[in-house]
Amino acid sequence: MSPARERLEAAVDRRMLLRMAGIAGVGAAFMPRLAWAAAQAETMPRVRALVERWTGSGDAPGTLPGLVASLALPGREPEFVARGSQGFTDGTPISPDSLFRIYSMTKPITGIMAMQLVAEGRLGLDQPVHEILPRFAQMRVQDRYDGSLTALHPAPRAITMRHLLTHTSGLGYSIIQTGPIRALMQSRGLAAGQISRIKVPGLTDAPPAPSLALFADRLAEVPLVYDPATHWSYSLGLDLMGRVIEVVTGRPFDAFLRETLFEPAGMTSTAFQVPAAQAGRLTTNYAALGSVLVPIDEPGNSVFLEKPAFPFGGAGLVSTPRDYDRFLRLLAQRGMIDGKRVLAESAVVTGTSDLLPPGAALSAMLPAGSGFGAGGRVGKGAESGLFGWSGAAGTVGMVDMVRGLRSQLFAQFMPPNAYELIPQFQNALKADVMALLETPL
Repeated sequence: MSPARERLEAAVDRRMLLRMAGIAGVGAAFMPRLAWAAAQAETMPRVRALVERWTGSGDAPGTLPGLVASLALPGREPEFVARGSQGFTDGTPISPDSLFRIYSMTKPITGIMAMQLVAEGRLGLDQPVHEILPRFAQMRVQDRYDGSLTALHPAPRAITMRHLLTHTSGLGYSIIQTGPIRALMQSRGLAAGQISRIKVPGLTDAPPAPSLALFADRLAEVPLVYDPATHWSYSLGLDLMGRVIEVVTGRPFDAFLRETLFEPAGMTSTAFQVPAAQAGRLTTNYAALGSVLVPIDEPGNSVFLEKPAFPFGGAGLVSTPRDYDRFLRLLAQRGMIDGKRVLAESAVVTGTSDLLPPGAALSAMLPAGSGFGAGGRVGKGAESGLFGWSGAAGTVGMVDMVRGLRSQLFAQFMPPNAYELIPQFQNALKADVMALLETPL
């Protein structure tokens, strides 16, 4: 395996949001003081300095062409810090309305919309998946993780909706798995998303299944890598949930999201395809090869300008910092935005809480002490109230459900751990919030 491919795969294997923001120690009682302090001083001086350091100043180019960061207080519009351009050879200034490939930040959107169906009584959280998709009734499991495709045993229990939402179904992930099961998943078109028109060995070897229905049918024929409910293991569970939603609602998954969430919430630029007329707003995505950033998806010839084979509920959306903040605000306000209810309060409250099956073993991707909700990590202890996830191209979004804070960072390079940008952002953000609290009255 080449070093370049190892780094790309690490984008899925080691999401750099796992220690999100770290501002959960800010108590709710301090929020009025925080709001007052924000009105008296610059809200994010350290974040602003970090953005400038990474994007350069004057004639000195930075490591990255452009960045957007944001922080929002409860019930307020976000403050954005945007600097640089949408690409090294694209002079378009980057902005809160630039389009970014958010990859796995799609997962919380799919997960929360599944919880909306649970709130409406159209799905059950612990309902077996095979009641909606019968092909998943008799699943078999590898005797050894990523081992033989013939040494199998019957799954001891049914996969449930909870398992799909929390990556405890035992389903594999085509980018993470190794050995014969990886080859099988790729040959069946069980792609985790789309990256580029450029052929990347091991990532774009075979075209994806031609429809979400066929994707689900083919996935049902692949052995599980773990017994359901026993391990948190990154998976295609949220992509399969897209098919569950289609069957339950009788509507195409992408249309369901557009009509039920994006349009009512005012998320006007979030979709699985970028219209040709909006290509000028699309950032360039880069692969980090050593110290060099190589463009792998440029706006003029982006794979996202075409309709995807199917809407990837786990990694397929393109969005903007402004749009995704509206999703986070919708969560922070428990389903309300602009004075109207878009989601049931129970869908938001339950979906942002810990839904892991009791006793499920965690992995290095989800550190001890974490929980997991409907497609996103849930903080515990000092991080209680945090919910969010990141994307494989350097995006991260979180909401503090206790205190109503929202924060984001948007870049476009893969893998996101090629640089120390995200942990540095988290430290700068925490310092800025704590400084606001210490502002004299």
